[in-house]
Amino acid sequence: MTAPTERFGARLSAAMSRFGPVCVGIDPHPALLASWGLSDDGDGLAQFGRIAVEAAAGHAAAVKPQSALFERHGSAGVAALAEVLRAAREAGILAILDVKRGDIGSTMTAYAQAYLADGAELAADAITLSPYLGFASLAPALDLAEATGRGVFVLALTSNPSGPEVQQARGPDGQSVAKAIAEAAGRCNRRHPPVGDVGLVVGATVGDGLARAGIDLTRLGGPILAPGFGAQGAGQGEIRRVFGPEFTTVLIASSRAILAAGPDGAHLRDAIVGMRDQLVL
Repeated sequence: MTAPTERFGARLSAAMSRFGPVCVGIDPHPALLASWGLSDDGDGLAQFGRIAVEAAAGHAAAVKPQSALFERHGSAGVAALAEVLRAAREAGILAILDVKRGDIGSTMTAYAQAYLADGAELAADAITLSPYLGFASLAPALDLAEATGRGVFVLALTSNPSGPEVQQARGPDGQSVAKAIAEAAGRCNRRHPPVGDVGLVVGATVGDGLARAGIDLTRLGGPILAPGFGAQGAGQGEIRRVFGPEFTTVLIASSRAILAAGPDGAHLRDAIVGMRDQLVL
């Protein structure tokens, strides 16, 4: 993948303005592959991803392949993931690779090179990162994304039950861990107003989690990725309650609620458009 000609934040903002706030998760669970009549191997994963990308292009702002569900097949799965990322580039739709990487030193540098470097086989428009070894541990990825015009989404408030044990914990200054992460992301985004390239992942089912963490999203200056719409329980009402006035700027990710309509491409497009219409009313 060559270097983008425009920064990620600007490209995502333009895509959401044109196609709406939907991000289609590409999650090749074994049961979904079976329901689509596809084999649970590299060939099946690649075909699954290609169908999803083709349906999403021109109807959604982005796709989000879940790396672990490809990696479970080893080299064949990684090859299928690379093919899906190529298909997204060729279709002109943004690809956010859900890898949730987070480490220190040379290991984090290697992760960054795998997903954010120009010419990398698995290079995506943006990736997800875990900051729970400290936000500063993400520096190699943040630096490389800055250099190549790509983006990152940093986990801030997740929907899993044990997430608040860490994310809502308070430091010596009384500030929540999640707020410290959000503030650090906001500082990065000041380099590229009005929409920077360092986003946050905030689950669509966190309820009043933003308020409890003390996070003011108007200070972020970057994109928000909200997984959990549909099969995980969030609907339009939950999205509005969680994000308040920032609702219209949030990229809403959904996988199973859309992918259940496959493998027919027309049915998948109908599911995407139906979700988009729910969210933009």
